[in-house]
Amino acid sequence: MKLVSAVIKERICYVEMQNADHFNCLSEEMCQELMESLQYGYDQECVGIVIKAQCKKGVWSAGHDIRELPQDGNDPLAYDVPMEKLIRKVQETPIPVIACVDGTVWGGACDLCLSCDMIVSSSIATFAITPAKIGIPYNASGIMHFINQLGLNKAREMFFLATPIEAGDALNVGLINRVAEPDQLESVLEEHFLNPLRRNSVLSISAIKRQFRILSRASSVIPSESFERINAYRTRVYKGADYQEGINAFLEKRAPVYKGKASDLDTTK
Repeated sequence: MKLVSAVIKERICYVEMQNADHFNCLSEEMCQELMESLQYGYDQECVGIVIKAQCKKGVWSAGHDIRELPQDGNDPLAYDVPMEKLIRKVQETPIPVIACVDGTVWGGACDLCLSCDMIVSSSIATFAITPAKIGIPYNASGIMHFINQLGLNKAREMFFLATPIEAGDALNVGLINRVAEPDQLESVLEEHFLNPLRRNSVLSISAIKRQFRILSRASSVIPSESFERINAYRTRVYKGADYQEGINAFLEKRAPVYKGKASDLDTTK
């Protein structure tokens, strides 16, 4: 059974995650099918792509598939892991990608939404970035992504607290573009986003998106020494006991007992 469907209607490719029984976790298979669907929409000369989801218990996507996180000392968010590849694919797809969200968004799925060019959500949607709940040291590119989109203070709040923010708050801080009542979400998506895309020059839009991508990278270069320090911090975490405890607690459906201390990183300089 395929985890993702892709249907083209009036030059828009509607990509839908349909693994609701597993809360649309971003497993390797899910990520691969999403990437293939994005490429399909572009190859068919669509003017835009919409990412949607079949929801169960109000969950749009639960983010990382915890069962697939490495437990052998390897980086869970390395450059070549499936979810990181998916995020880059969304960003690099040369036509607009729009997330249409009508449920709760957790962890890596929040990063996936933020990688889209625009986000339209229902009023019942919430967004949470949750690596601290599981003991995952988020990567520098992902953190910079949130800082650039939300500003430093809101990014800190979302990462440190790992609690969901509601759609209204997400709109106010610029996380999403528009909020609609659940029964009006589809019509708002069509009227305010997709119909203008159909009318406008896709050539011009594609050139502008490519420029956005280049310019957003231009301000995010950090010195090699700082990058090495970031890697040292992250390595200390994902090779430590708290990372393993977070995974075990999730799989065993219990609260984690973390023993690591902030001072454990003091020697990583």
